[in-house]
Amino acid sequence: MTKNQQRIAAIQCKQWLAEWDAYPFPEENERKRPPEQLLVFSMSAKQLRKLSGVYVRRREGSDATGIQRLHEKDRSQKIGEYVRAGYPFGDLSGKQKADEANDSLKKPGWLPTAIVVNFLKPGDQRRGKTVDAADALEVEAANGAVQIVLPSGVTESAWEPKGLAPIEVIDGQHRLFAFDEASGLPDDFELPVVAFHGLDMGWQAYLFWSINVSPKKINPSHAYDLFPLLRTQDWLESVSAVHVYREARAQELTDLLFRHSESPWKGRINMLGERKSGWVSQAGWVQAIYNSFLSPGLVGRSRKGLFAANLSSTTGPLDWSRPQQAAFLIFLWQKLRDAVASKVEGWPASLREQTTPQIDLQDGFDLAFLGPKTLLNQEQGVRGFCIALNDVLYRSASRLQLDQWRMDDIDAGETRSEDIDRSLKEMEGQPFRDEITQAIATLAEFDWRSSDAPDLTPEEELTKVGFRGTGGYGRVRQELLGLLAKESTELGKIAAQILASEKS
Repeated sequence: MTKNQQRIAAIQCKQWLAEWDAYPFPEENERKRPPEQLLVFSMSAKQLRKLSGVYVRRREGSDATGIQRLHEKDRSQKIGEYVRAGYPFGDLSGKQKADEANDSLKKPGWLPTAIVVNFLKPGDQRRGKTVDAADALEVEAANGAVQIVLPSGVTESAWEPKGLAPIEVIDGQHRLFAFDEASGLPDDFELPVVAFHGLDMGWQAYLFWSINVSPKKINPSHAYDLFPLLRTQDWLESVSAVHVYREARAQELTDLLFRHSESPWKGRINMLGERKSGWVSQAGWVQAIYNSFLSPGLVGRSRKGLFAANLSSTTGPLDWSRPQQAAFLIFLWQKLRDAVASKVEGWPASLREQTTPQIDLQDGFDLAFLGPKTLLNQEQGVRGFCIALNDVLYRSASRLQLDQWRMDDIDAGETRSEDIDRSLKEMEGQPFRDEITQAIATLAEFDWRSSDAPDLTPEEELTKVGFRGTGGYGRVRQELLGLLAKESTELGKIAAQILASEKS
């Protein structure tokens, strides 16, 4: 510590009950024993922004530093307008604000609610980055007074952390974003802050939930986007809202598959439950996604979903936004559609020979992929494909560097088509693309004909009858994994390992 280091006076606030000593604090769930005291102080928005990395977020290779929650730009802009002129002036249209008759509506835009943060300690890691000892904040307590010692040189305009930013924002990031340079708000505007020191990520997720969701301020689905670690918290599995969230997310992804222009299933999902539509029902798609990619895998050997489960005991879930999740599903089905379309012989040929009217939409679609006699257009095929690919990709996520695919500046509000477009575009350059494409080409070799398809041998028909009913999903999955396991690829080896482990 040097003499020119800035100090901020703080109040030490003890929030601890003796009975909490007996509570479980599992380190493997990133919830080791939390500090018994927290700090209360004020800091300029500019300085807090700089120390937390919110404002200086930037990408270095595959790593993105700064805050990890998604940002609603409109919300921050609205807060900035409120700070400048209060309510109701901040809510007026541009034309109304220009009218001098409305100047009387201007009022102070106070922000009395505290920003909740965590001080990282030297050596703490996030996303492969470490807090440099020179950047870490120190807390000094002497003679009843508490001071926070800031890093040397932090007041200089060019200061940036050498590694990971030393402050994590748990709640209040939108208030900080409201004070960016474009806002024109003064740098000396101070914000009240409540700080923890060395709080595990699991506790941060819990704290975010208790602040934002428990009092019903935002819905659980939104919370899962803002703080991905919430997807894997065991204490949430008993909360009914979490199950509702997963179903809502599965429904939203289904709707995006139905609506997006690049989806092979655009206009080809039975969203209304009509008996004669010829397409898999919305409910069937929701259950397929819910039971595969969105399965949290928190109980025993239950399935671990690629979008929901921790990738390992020390790594959290994929920090993918809804547009990324939707784009990834579209990508998987695109590759299967293309692989099936490229096959001119074998099982697809017999299905394409059917010339009678098949389904309501007669637009030249491939009967081998979208016809009524293919499992790919039946619940057994849709769910079987989803769970087989999920199981292989989940176990390969780190090696495939799926966790390195991050996208900045995606609005956390309503899922926009342009964000899915951008996600699909970015996916073209990702290292995992070719290997997954090759694996899906192998899955296209599976005989996807349904039991009522023409020209089946008695043995083939008997096999396919076994795909019916609830047990059929697992049988299709097993057949797909068996086919993939014959390949001498890394994903093929994973498929073989899965099948071997299930036999033991």
